[in-house]
Amino acid sequence: MGKRAHHPHRGSLGFSPRKRAASPVPKIKRWVVEDRVRMQGFAGYKAGMTHAVIIDDYPHSLTHGEEITRAVTVLEVPPLKVFGVRLYERRSEGLRTLSEVWASPAKELSRRLPLPKRMEKSIDDLEAMLERTEQVRLLVHTQPKATGIGKKKPEVMEYLVSGNPAEAFAYAKEKLGGEIRIGEVFEEGEFVDVMAVTKGKGFQSPVRRWGVKILHHKTRKGRRTAGTLGPWHPSAMMWSVPQSGQMGYHHRTEFNKRILRIGENGEEVTPSGGFLGYGVVRENYIILDGSVPGPRKRLVRLRPAIRPPVHLPEGRPQLTYISLESKQGV
Repeated sequence: MGKRAHHPHRGSLGFSPRKRAASPVPKIKRWVVEDRVRMQGFAGYKAGMTHAVIIDDYPHSLTHGEEITRAVTVLEVPPLKVFGVRLYERRSEGLRTLSEVWASPAKELSRRLPLPKRMEKSIDDLEAMLERTEQVRLLVHTQPKATGIGKKKPEVMEYLVSGNPAEAFAYAKEKLGGEIRIGEVFEEGEFVDVMAVTKGKGFQSPVRRWGVKILHHKTRKGRRTAGTLGPWHPSAMMWSVPQSGQMGYHHRTEFNKRILRIGENGEEVTPSGGFLGYGVVRENYIILDGSVPGPRKRLVRLRPAIRPPVHLPEGRPQLTYISLESKQGV
């Protein structure tokens, strides 16, 4: 009996089913449990990438204390507007909404949601429900009109407020109707997880989508297909067979992106001629080490690192140079 032919599986099945994301606004399904009181995340728009020179401060790195060049991503993060507070209670089937209160919503929010004429409850009415409250969350929306991306509709999302319910409610009551800036949530050197929807590439064949080999030129019924879709019996095709379909525009989470800088003047990071396809950074910004999923102008949500690295760097990162050279034609 001859040796059975074998080859590694083409492509990862860990990301299946590879279908389009339900919304361009990514979801956060897990939150970090902390004792400190703060909003557990932020959101911004991807402006582009450049490179920076930093002092390597990782304790076990071979280049510790030396200058290294890193590819970095710039996000424009205008303040988030807090328009509501929502309380959750714990039931046998999980978390359920207990009650919520809205402030006077901004007019641009009417482009996204049907606004109530008036709220039956006030923020003081929620205080009597704290004994049943498990989580306090803030309802926020972005302010894209403050940027230059040419968008009017804000994105609506909610963020958990960490701490015990009483402290979290006091924080939410203070922020209701106001704005929250990136510096109030994160600090330089902190590790965060990023959630975004990747670039869409449309309907693609198995060769590009899964990386299968192109078959011999005399192969029957096509060369850029899977070699076989399965046996006659059982007569059902397995879900793991490489097939053509949607590629890109998937919801993805990347862990442990380090914040290298938080700034208020966008001219400090805007290259000559502006970022390609984005323009000038006008509002607050952050610089993240490495790449971020999604194309330019797409919303990126941040969350404190849920599984931070074991050996953390020492202190805040030191940037000695940020490239402001033109990215046109790159």
